[in-house]
Amino acid sequence: MFMKYCKNQSAPLFAMGQIYITPGAMNVLNTAEVNNFLYRHCHGDWGLVCAEDAEENWFSLQNGYRLMSVYTTYDEVIVWVITEDDRSITTVLLPEEY
Repeated sequence: MFMKYCKNQSAPLFAMGQIYITPGAMNVLNTAEVNNFLYRHCHGDWGLVCAEDAEENWFSLQNGYRLMSVYTTYDEVIVWVITEDDRSITTVLLPEEY
């Protein structure tokens, strides 16, 4: 789905607001991974979410609800990126920090 929506697209699909990274995520991510995940998230590449959750994200994007992406690091650590419904805050976190 990333290539379908993001190829040749430089503008993000939505504003991410303030970016927060939890302590656990900071311990496992490097700057390049954070930047990559944030770029993918705001360009509609929701990562490892199931098809139903991806569809929910597209619906949420159009209707002002929360957006969630799931990615893995090079070390296979699961990372979530969540943008709140009002687009004021995006948080990068580990699932156990939710």
